[in-house]
Amino acid sequence: MGSPPKLDMSFEVVVAGGGMAGMTMGLALAAAGGSTAVIEKQPAGTLRDAGFDGRTSAIAYGSQQIFDGVGIWKALAARAEPIRAIRIADGTLNEGPSSLFLHYDRLDVDSDALGYILENRDIRDAQLSAAAASEAFHLLAPASVAGADRGPGGVEVTLDDGRRIAARLLIAADGKNSPLRLAAGIRATRIDYPQIAIVCTVAHARPHDGVAVELFLPSGPFAMLPMTGQRSNIVWSERTELARNILALDDGAFLDELQRRFGNWLGEIRVEGPRFGFPLGLMHAERYTDRRLALIGEAAHIIHPIAGQGLNLGLRDVAALAESIVDARRLGLDIGSGEVLARYERWRRFDNVLMATSMDGLNRLFSNDIGPLRLARDLGLAAVNRMPPLKRFFMRHAMGVIGDLPRLVRGEPL
Repeated sequence: MGSPPKLDMSFEVVVAGGGMAGMTMGLALAAAGGSTAVIEKQPAGTLRDAGFDGRTSAIAYGSQQIFDGVGIWKALAARAEPIRAIRIADGTLNEGPSSLFLHYDRLDVDSDALGYILENRDIRDAQLSAAAASEAFHLLAPASVAGADRGPGGVEVTLDDGRRIAARLLIAADGKNSPLRLAAGIRATRIDYPQIAIVCTVAHARPHDGVAVELFLPSGPFAMLPMTGQRSNIVWSERTELARNILALDDGAFLDELQRRFGNWLGEIRVEGPRFGFPLGLMHAERYTDRRLALIGEAAHIIHPIAGQGLNLGLRDVAALAESIVDARRLGLDIGSGEVLARYERWRRFDNVLMATSMDGLNRLFSNDIGPLRLARDLGLAAVNRMPPLKRFFMRHAMGVIGDLPRLVRGEPL
């Protein structure tokens, strides 16, 4: 028998997927001294392209701490718009927002901001720049995983161009249809919502003062998220067929439909840049780990964007898994062992399941126009608004600073 083919590269960890969670994972491990390869199917230049991803992300306070800990927040701070307040209200197209609402204010939790709004392309740009400056971070792009042999002593990853890589652990950050999750036989619960998220950016005549608005309409939530300058990002959940029709409208008709929902509180508006449509759904993997494999971000879970928490959950996955790996390395343990991965799964599962079920329940509760139920919703929002301790708890939960927090979320180094 001949000897096996020679390995081309060797790293401590290989991350499959160079999205925002995967890149943050690579940066966290590299900053802690671990040689890490991130494999991304798109060329690096494409990830910086404004047309590649026109969305924004609501970065919770805890996620901002993670970005700071992996060394990219300084590059992002000037591009981030602080969320100083959040206004949540029920409403209809004909009657507008209800007079009963829930209002969160940063002053109630003694914080400079409840979170930040960042354009995804800015996050990607900062991540790629930090990766290029790191000796321990190796970005392999464009490339994709063609196969992975996950044995008891390590992992051998084969790329689509034939290169072979050795590692102690393989991390799947390869999206909601994760090929690595499927190859491992990890099943997932899926719910496809009859909704599409219409995403665009608008400029407006008056300043938003850092106020984010979540207006619950019968067809789904309509979010107005403050961006730098007099701009807001719109995340507009609409019934699937109607959303497709709206996306197909000419610019003038589209703006008319948008204005009906946006209202006049910020004066005249105009759409800047392209509009996007994203089908909505829920997905949760039955487990996050397999032999020498860990799932993070959308490979493990997808939730409704109703509160903008999807990326924040993925970043907390990153912080918990990075800490589990680094702690194991410092103790001289095998970082890809079942014990290390079990710690990560225990740590993250409850938070992710709670958030997924909460967002699913909120979407179902608010996406209808049943009179008695609408009244109950309005009274519930108003009641929470008048209960400061409960309101502060909800605010801190949205900020990502409740529970058993990893060191990066607490603002501490790995």
